[in-house]
Amino acid sequence: MSLPEIKYCPGTLSEGFNTYSRTALKRVFQAKKVHHVLPYYSPTSNPETDLLFDENRNRMSISGVQEKYSVLLDKNKIRLINENEQGTYILKPIPGAGKKPDQMPANEHLTMQIARQVYGIETAENALIFFKDGTPAYITKRFDVKDDGSKLAQDDFASLAKRTPQTHGEHYKYLGNYLDIFELMRNYLTTYKIEAPKLLRILIFNYLFSNGDAHFKNFSILETPFGDYRLSPAYDLLNSRIHIEDKDFALDDGLLPRNLAQGKIGLQFAKLAEKAEISEKTFQDIMALMINKSDLVEKMVAASFLNDSTKRNYYQSFQGRLKQLTKA
Repeated sequence: MSLPEIKYCPGTLSEGFNTYSRTALKRVFQAKKVHHVLPYYSPTSNPETDLLFDENRNRMSISGVQEKYSVLLDKNKIRLINENEQGTYILKPIPGAGKKPDQMPANEHLTMQIARQVYGIETAENALIFFKDGTPAYITKRFDVKDDGSKLAQDDFASLAKRTPQTHGEHYKYLGNYLDIFELMRNYLTTYKIEAPKLLRILIFNYLFSNGDAHFKNFSILETPFGDYRLSPAYDLLNSRIHIEDKDFALDDGLLPRNLAQGKIGLQFAKLAEKAEISEKTFQDIMALMINKSDLVEKMVAASFLNDSTKRNYYQSFQGRLKQLTKA
């Protein structure tokens, strides 16, 4: 694979850039002039590279199915961490499983950018980056690690629910429903009234963009500079339906407890908002935002690094979900 011709910023997807825009450099790379090509060939491309990535994998503590590597910013270069170094970014190359795996980095990048730019959802800073052989990877800045390498406390909702594979089985991340997450937030966040609508917006977004893998570990709370906690920026957002045959919702019971999950999907979200003590006005404001951005979504899909057929699939999927969400 050769390096792609760049016409849109691989960070913000703004038109007219052949590398990262100043905005992307400021958001993702501390305003340093980082190039969009890594100093490595992609994993599995040659034995020397494989050894580097295998060593790095052993230093990663973040769980997940997709291969992730820990990297940091050294002057203006992104490189793999060495032993006893704290990574400040996570690098996710093309995975070895799923349909259209080569489209996964661009899918996650696009979905995260739409969440932030179109729907105002706070997300982990991110960009698309390329190996020397032209293979794409998704890179995201760790929000739990400060620029000086010190860490903020972070707990995902599986931990808050005291669920582990040992106590709840291998399927522990997928048990229950999304109302359970609001209940946990009530217990742990003094700012629940502020944070609850943010979570609801992310859940509606996940439905609209067919993210069927939003399990308990894909939501977390983050320590603030004041020592309390808030909902962390959103992460791991992508249209999972493009890659696997999954359900509308990751959790076993779906959006709500089964005795409450009745009626059209819009009504179910309204019921979830009510149970989460989110006011009717706030819910309606969120819904108005979520259903009136088709033109901007279409524009960002066109600017993305997905191939043409996946762009069509992605936007058609969004339109289908939007139609379901707005059904009376």
